[in-house]
Amino acid sequence: MKDKKILNIGIDLGTSRSVIVCDNGIRQAIPSFIGYPKDAVSLKLLGEMVYGEDAIRHRLSVKLYRPFDKGVLLQDNSDKKGDAHLKSSAIARALLRKLVAYAFEEEEDDKLLLRGVIGAPALATQNNKKDFLEIADGVLDDVMIASEPFCVAYGMNALDSALIVDIGAGTTDLCRMHGTIPGPDDQITTFKAGDYVDQIFLELIENKYKEANFTVNMIKRFKEENASVSEHGEQLFIELPIKGKPTSCDVTNELREACHAIVPDIVEGIRKLVATFDPEFQDGLKQNVILAGGGSRMIGLHKEIETYMKKTLGYGKVTRVEDSLYAGANGALMLCKDMPDEYWDELKKRK
Repeated sequence: MKDKKILNIGIDLGTSRSVIVCDNGIRQAIPSFIGYPKDAVSLKLLGEMVYGEDAIRHRLSVKLYRPFDKGVLLQDNSDKKGDAHLKSSAIARALLRKLVAYAFEEEEDDKLLLRGVIGAPALATQNNKKDFLEIADGVLDDVMIASEPFCVAYGMNALDSALIVDIGAGTTDLCRMHGTIPGPDDQITTFKAGDYVDQIFLELIENKYKEANFTVNMIKRFKEENASVSEHGEQLFIELPIKGKPTSCDVTNELREACHAIVPDIVEGIRKLVATFDPEFQDGLKQNVILAGGGSRMIGLHKEIETYMKKTLGYGKVTRVEDSLYAGANGALMLCKDMPDEYWDELKKRK
């Protein structure tokens, strides 16, 4: 292994979207979906497996799987690893292999030692982290699991007096940074995130337009392009089929209400992390709240959180990361590159 070139990799295996960033300049994002052909016809059309957008596009021809739920691997209801868990693990490993394959567009994989850091939800349990390690086994030579909001903070060099709010599809992770590696008391995970917004939005549209025919995938795409909590935005219309006829439907208030549904929990999480911190350093956290993840792109969200913080904490200053899609993976890559060889050697001894 010593004569191999090291390729450092940062990875975000997300509930909705997975991202990879490599120190050879390669970076790629794909939806966290895999599709398996339903029959001989779809096998001839698509091959043995399709990924990401292709899997979603051909969802009528494939059995569509998303291996993660609320930021962690899908489980069954038993204590032991049952069929659902094993299937999810195999699908997740296939997804990771697809991501890592992008790293070899300009490299020969047999000449590389693959070293990666994978972002996980802030309060992922030891079993959750073990799942990620098992998924990476046989795909990466060296691997470390790190808190996703910590990765965001590391990539921004926001390592002190900062409070990261990472809004993904399955979870919203909050993490306070104070110059050390954050512990469990420094982090909060809630399950009111992008998928929760989708579900609320879907129910509101169903109640308003009872004869409309649509899927959660349709409204999810609309939400990602138009999400807003601002009361001063323009009216929003989505075209939905009603009795087969495309009809323009006003969903301005419905989308705003659905997006706003995650705000109270975010602000309560911020309040808890501030209130339980050293009182001499609380002001620093309130002045440096940073939104990350796909949900951070909601129009007006940072101002709405500031308004709530003013009511509950006196004041607050909220900003957003510039690159919400790659911020976590970029930080994971930087962490991977900064860890000394001695650390990776010690990690191998523990296996």
